[in-house]
Amino acid sequence: MTHDAVQIIARGPRKVAESAAEAIDAHPGLEAVTYSILEEDEDRDVWRIDAFPTEQAEADTLRQVLEDHGGLTVATEVLADADWLAMALSGLPPVRAGRFFIFGAHDRGLAPPNAVNLRIEAGAAFGTGHHGTTVGCLLAYDALLKRGRFNRVLDVGAGTGVLAIAAAKTGSPVAVGTDIDRPSVRIARENAILNQARARFVHASGLGHRLVRAHAPYDLVFANILAAPLVMLSQDIKGALRPGGVAILSGLLRSQARRVLAAYRSRGFVLVTRLNRDAWSTLVLKRS
Repeated sequence: MTHDAVQIIARGPRKVAESAAEAIDAHPGLEAVTYSILEEDEDRDVWRIDAFPTEQAEADTLRQVLEDHGGLTVATEVLADADWLAMALSGLPPVRAGRFFIFGAHDRGLAPPNAVNLRIEAGAAFGTGHHGTTVGCLLAYDALLKRGRFNRVLDVGAGTGVLAIAAAKTGSPVAVGTDIDRPSVRIARENAILNQARARFVHASGLGHRLVRAHAPYDLVFANILAAPLVMLSQDIKGALRPGGVAILSGLLRSQARRVLAAYRSRGFVLVTRLNRDAWSTLVLKRS
């Protein structure tokens, strides 16, 4: 850890901010960095990147990557000694995404009776339901559910487990999630118990885990990760899906959607729909 916990903030035009975000995603030394990108001022075309490095070397690399993109103003703020994760989560409002209502323990009394209610405690995992990529996946899934259920669902990069849990809560007999981060797997399992959902989560890199293979082929695969691993896993995701199966892909910026889509089209996928939320895209693809 750094001696002081810091937050690095960069502001600039959308194109520059998105290019910087792509550079963060592509940098091998920043694979684990947590950051967000959002529109701060529409009229002035000001976009903002908030990043939270955990080591001094990571902070130095992050600043260099951001400063190398001319047009961004970069600042570092020292965070006071506090449980910032708990404080941030306590201030997050519940989220409605189609039929799904995602909330934390502090909002459990707000869950409406006519929704699929998902209590998600994030801990150190990604996927509270507030991020544009998670909401995009849930909205895409909600639209697909209007045509029928999915018997076998795989969630690649499950984070808190929200997507696999959503599948289990809407009638999928098999809902399996994977993540490369062990704490995320533990948190996802705890969330499944909280929601009384028959979703199973395993620690795995890629799709080779025996539990994942045992339930293939899948009717639906979620992959809410990053653009580069989405491209790298395109063949594996195709192999995990039955012919006619659907993939919901997110974790990619709008500017990265074309590259990801090209990789999957080369594997025989066709685009069903594309959802944009803030700077992020969600792709719904069908294996032909």
